[in-house]
This record gives sequence, structure tokens and C-alpha cells, in this order.
Amino acid sequence: MRQTAKLAAGVLLALTLSACGTMSHREKDTVIGAGIGGAAGAALTGGDVAGTVGGAVVGGVIGNQVGKR
Repeated sequence: MRQTAKLAAGVLLALTLSACGTMSHREKDTVIGAGIGGAAGAALTGGDVAGTVGGAVVGGVIGNQVGKR
């Protein structure tokens, strides 16, 4: 199950980043923050879904705020 979650996260991140061509700078920062936060949440919780989603949410919010500047 862990391998499947890691593979799905990697594919999702690759697809998300490939779609960034028409995004604003702030939107790109939000997506990148969510991806990094999701990966960090998964790593810290051992692949727990709640930790991954929580990390993605927190990372997305941080990325969005960083993109304001």
C-alpha cells in the first residue's frame, strides 16, 4: 500500500506541475506548496492519509501566502 501511495503522489505531483504553464505566480506557489506539504506529511506520518492531506493543506496555504509577494 505504501508503494502505491508514493507512486500516486509522484504521478499527481508531476501532472500538477506540468499544468502550471498558464497559472499565475501565486497559483504556482500554492500548488508547489501543497505538493511539498503533502510529501512531508506522508513522510512524517508514515504514509497516513490524514497526515498527507493535512500536510498538503498546510503547504498550500503557506505557498499561497508566499505567492502574494
